Amino acid sequence: MNQDQVQGIWDQLKGRAKKAWGELTDDDFAKADGSRDKLSGIIQEKFGDTKEAINAKLDKLHLK
Repeated sequence: MNQDQVQGIWDQLKGRAKKAWGELTDDDFAKADGSRDKLSGIIQEKFGDTKEAINAKLDKLHLK
């Protein structure tokens, strides 16, 4: 497991926390931001890409 994969796991945890906070406070923007972080973390864990590369790919798909 490389450093980018470990960062991916951490990003997933942050995404889950943001999403939970958004649900707790009924903040749709926090929920959406948490979902994107979680998705980015999953991709990073699976493929070991950098966070910047993953975000660039997601932006191309208009998932920003």
